[in-house]
Parts: sequence; structure tokens; C-alpha cells
Amino acid sequence: MTVKKVKNTEQAWDERKLGAEADFVGVADATHEEVLQEALELQAISIRLPKDLVRSYKLIADFHGIGYQPLMRDVLQRFVAPELKHILETQHKSAKATEKPALIRRRKVA
Repeated sequence: MTVKKVKNTEQAWDERKLGAEADFVGVADATHEEVLQEALELQAISIRLPKDLVRSYKLIADFHGIGYQPLMRDVLQRFVAPELKHILETQHKSAKATEKPALIRRRKVA
């Protein structure tokens, strides 16, 4: 069996000359969805936010050419890293403050 190669394949995908036929379209079953979520290490959550906040996220995301949910993930991730650092620094300072200083004894020189 010979395989016919298509020139400029990336462009052909972008122009929907490849992969857009009904034979190649289908809905993934639940197993595929679970495997994808596990591979991406994503967890679906439900959260209620003010409508104005969601509209703002959508406006900002549209400006940057991305979806609002990936933008929310990015904003949350940007918050978490420095906050964890702050918690660790605070815990470290607290631990140092509660340590008893070591007693230093001096010998008398005869």
C-alpha cells in the first residue's frame, strides 16, 4: 500500500483541506476524556463568580487571543507561586524566632 503525501501539510490542515471530512470527526468517549484530563493533570471544578468579573476575563482573554478559562488558570498560577514562597518565608522566620539561642560558655584563661 502506498501513502500519498500532501505538500504543505500544516497549511492544508489550517485551510481545512485535511481532516475536515465527516469520516474523521467523532466525539471522544468518556474514557478518552478521562485519559486526557489525567495526562494534562487538570481537574474540573465549579466556582461561582460575579458576572462582571467573568465578562472582564472574557474581554481580556479575547484581547490576548486566548480563552478566558486558560487565562483564569494562568492568573491563579501566578498568584500561587509567590504566595507559597511567602508562606514558607513566614514559617521559616517563625521557626527561627522560637529557637533558643545556644549558650556560649567562655573559659577563663589562666
